[in-house]
Amino acid sequence: MTVMTTSIPGRPFTVDDLEAMPDDGHRYELLDGVLLVSPAPGRRHQRVCGQLFIKLEQACPGGMEVLFAPFAVQTSKSTELQPDVLVARESDLTEQNLPAAPLLAVEILSPSTALFDLNTKRAAYERMRAPSYWVVDPDQLVLTAFELDENGRYQQVAEVKGTEEFRAERPFPVRIVPAELLKGPRRRDL
Repeated sequence: MTVMTTSIPGRPFTVDDLEAMPDDGHRYELLDGVLLVSPAPGRRHQRVCGQLFIKLEQACPGGMEVLFAPFAVQTSKSTELQPDVLVARESDLTEQNLPAAPLLAVEILSPSTALFDLNTKRAAYERMRAPSYWVVDPDQLVLTAFELDENGRYQQVAEVKGTEEFRAERPFPVRIVPAELLKGPRRRDL
């Protein structure tokens, strides 16, 4: 991930500036006025993202929706993030974005984003008060889940590897096995 400092004389970036960004395969996000640019994700990342979306979508109850990037979580004029997968209340969504904290934000790690996803984005979702934040490492096949505690701080509630099972209760009951996230109807592994 490349973090770009302000290139607009005298002011930080805003969500309005994101509209002028090129459609070049990069993901452009904004955190507290700082522009974040990520390269296009790789094959394992996309496989895990797709399979996780399918598992969440199949378990999703009425009144909630599962979406995948690029879809903006825009909680202020200076912050617009695009989690790889998110779950939100249908009533919180607009056609353009989610102007509230997601119920669940999921980031799939890649070499260029791992430290940022594990630290900076996690802190941003915690400040938004997103109840659940998951991080998936597609190379090590590890899912780490965090949930807000009564003090509004993320606590790690699970770390499952390979064929271990995670039974989430938030935002709704769903069973996730990291090794299954690389499987598909035609492929058994990558």
